[in-house]
Amino acid sequence: MKWLNEFIEQSFDGNLKTSQYPREFGPYRMKVSFGQGMPARVPWISFFASGMSTSNGYYPVYLHYKDQNKLILSFGISETNEYEKSWNEEVIGGSQKIKDFIVAPPRYGESWVFKSYDVVENNGHREISRNGSAIQESELESDLEEILGLFSKNLDEAIFEVNSPISAGLFYMEKQLEDFILENWNSSELGKNLDLIYEEGELVSQQYRTEIGPIDILAREKGSGSYVVIELKRNQTSDDTVGQVLRYMGWVAENLNDPNVKGIVIAGKYDKKLHYAQSLTPNIDVFLYEVNFSLKEHSG
Repeated sequence: MKWLNEFIEQSFDGNLKTSQYPREFGPYRMKVSFGQGMPARVPWISFFASGMSTSNGYYPVYLHYKDQNKLILSFGISETNEYEKSWNEEVIGGSQKIKDFIVAPPRYGESWVFKSYDVVENNGHREISRNGSAIQESELESDLEEILGLFSKNLDEAIFEVNSPISAGLFYMEKQLEDFILENWNSSELGKNLDLIYEEGELVSQQYRTEIGPIDILAREKGSGSYVVIELKRNQTSDDTVGQVLRYMGWVAENLNDPNVKGIVIAGKYDKKLHYAQSLTPNIDVFLYEVNFSLKEHSG
């Protein structure tokens, strides 16, 4: 858990880089954030199951309330979108909401407290403590293992198991595509011409909320600043996908005052119906994604 101590120290030094932290913890994706462009008021470390993200899901999360010198290991929930499932009552039990534990928390007040710790300065370094005594690493590990165990019980086991034919396996991979695109944005074709949208250091592009439903990804063109609606063609017809993109483009044009809004459909294979639909909508582009697998002999 060396990374947790490093996280606490970095929360105060203004460095926003996170490449040095693990990307996985057990079966879960681990993500660290100190903010984007400017330091966040509440840096965090989240642990995601497949198909979940900061803006769309529920997950264990460390929340560092710097001004209050508090670190909370929380039953976290998305502030951006209401996920179709959440923590079960029997899991969170009588846990206190953060807004009832911390006075006027700047973010994440609707999440629940699982464990709380004090962050104190000792000989020029900050350490995690409780009731005036430093907490042993083994205790921190035990707390994290416990909430991850509760998380595992709370999840639908189908998220982790794909024991179906190839078609179902492809659909499973497509459910992960949105997170993959965002995590690899800067090295993708999309990242060359488009920027993701952040507000107060937090990503808001993913599952961008509108009154007619969430946009998979909303981005902006570099230079012009025009909005781009990006939708993934999952198990929809081509007509439905193009129609959905056009509806969201209409919403953006009217509500975000951008008559130059464009659209992108991301699909897994060439589709003649999609080709013809796109041919009459020149402000919608189509991207195809490829999944490549390779095997490498283990030399151990």
